[in-house]
Amino acid sequence: MVQYSLKKQSNHQNQYMICTLCSSELTNRKDAYYYDCDICKAIVKDKKYYLAANEEKAIYETHNNDVNDIRYQNFTSPITNYVIKNFLPEHKGLDFGSGTGPVISSMLMEMSYDIVQYDPFFAPNQNTLNDTYDYIVSCEVFEHFYNPKIEIDGLTALLKINGVLLIMTMLYNDQIEFNKWNYRRDATHVFIYRRETIEYIARTKKFEIDVLTDRFVVLRRVHY
Repeated sequence: MVQYSLKKQSNHQNQYMICTLCSSELTNRKDAYYYDCDICKAIVKDKKYYLAANEEKAIYETHNNDVNDIRYQNFTSPITNYVIKNFLPEHKGLDFGSGTGPVISSMLMEMSYDIVQYDPFFAPNQNTLNDTYDYIVSCEVFEHFYNPKIEIDGLTALLKINGVLLIMTMLYNDQIEFNKWNYRRDATHVFIYRRETIEYIARTKKFEIDVLTDRFVVLRRVHY
């Protein structure tokens, strides 16, 4: 089942961790909280710092995401603009991890786009995960994946051939001072991507990269 907050496992006593995306052994510490993966180049939080579901939800409930806030609309506009430019209202879309303020799908619905919402805490309609879609939007969600391999495999299965996965997350590069970076300081962020991580996903999951910036990623499913 796809859900973006799969809970912590019981092997905290292990002296090493396995990367939750590429399954390689994590041995290099980025800092006291995160590992640096040599294979997929992700930055992976130590499982002993994962939050429980009620703790995670409580943090999300503090987010003031008003769908009518023009600043929020502008922030999410890379996804919204891409959908409007590349898809018709009758194409089927999924807002995955829609959260407390589903601004993208709300704006698209106002323009008669056929898009549904799923969120494990705030829109937990499992029926939406039994369909297939022309596009899936996911804004500020991928960094919360406790098991990104499982989550991405699940999302891939929901995409039609030639369908696209539109992702907004902040990619890390080594010019950023990690300890002071706001993305690293968010307790709900457990998996951080570099450009190389996105390239690894595209290569191993049979996606083509349509867009790859440090803030916005579009992956196109080209094979079953």
